Amino acid sequence: MTQEPSPTEIARDVLAIEAAALLAMRDAMPPDFEAAVEVLLDVAGRVIVSGMGKSGHVAHKIAATMASTGTPAQAVHPGEASHGDLGMITSEDAVILISNSGETRELADIIAHTRRFSIPLIAVTKNAGSTLAAQADHLLLLPDAPEACGIGMAPTTSTTCTMALGDALAVALMKLRGFERENFLAFHPGGTLGAQLLTVGAVMHTGDALPVVHEHTGMGETLIEMTAKGFGVAAIVERGMLTGVITDGDLRRNLAHLMEREAGEVATRGPRTTRPDALLSEALGVMNAQKISALFVVGEDGALLGLVHIHDVLRTGVA
Repeated sequence: MTQEPSPTEIARDVLAIEAAALLAMRDAMPPDFEAAVEVLLDVAGRVIVSGMGKSGHVAHKIAATMASTGTPAQAVHPGEASHGDLGMITSEDAVILISNSGETRELADIIAHTRRFSIPLIAVTKNAGSTLAAQADHLLLLPDAPEACGIGMAPTTSTTCTMALGDALAVALMKLRGFERENFLAFHPGGTLGAQLLTVGAVMHTGDALPVVHEHTGMGETLIEMTAKGFGVAAIVERGMLTGVITDGDLRRNLAHLMEREAGEVATRGPRTTRPDALLSEALGVMNAQKISALFVVGEDGALLGLVHIHDVLRTGVA
């Protein structure tokens, strides 16, 4: 009696089939890929992505990835398009239609709409001889690979390849646009991801909020400044430049005759600082390593720009 494969063995077979298809697509990229990227890069409106069934779910994912990486995009349901949502697709847009067979009848109205108004159409299909492929301006042909379901019918390998191809388009557009992590943060302000991409400059204290004294400021006045600003530190500033820092540790080390001294005599020279464009996570790492609760922020010339406190970092959710 033949023993049935275990779930793990089945899973490995699925992953092997899909991985082989992805490698085949990598080694034989669709000839129209670069032309399709150029179309999407130059589009004045949005990239409209559509498909039916599982292809529709993939379309939503591709549109979301593009939208979050600098390419305005929207998924449109082909059924809804036939009942009024074609109005969402304008002559300023470009359209990506996904159909494994290339004969999905629900896509007919969108295809006709793109032809009528000369809207660029990019087809993603496995069937080079299909209606969709024939009507498209650019064809992104999927590899001729078997589905991983065992009966060859459930969309598995085909949807994986389509999603990977969508990622390839999105990343190519992202890099060609010069889309950086700062841009990514603008589209992902919430959650841990947004917090990890926040910079020091986004939360630092500036101006009158900063505890600032000068080299010859008496320690009595310095203590008042430190207490009033509430950060437990004071910056020694001369002509706008940070020359030293006074912390609670400096106060404890100089208790003897403290009130008879000037700020410059008590300050620590060459303090750890950060830049406004540094990630908050980097600033937190410095604070943890140095066992300090605040960092002064300076420019490239050493001028004092601000202060970031560990409580500011923690409030953002970085840690």
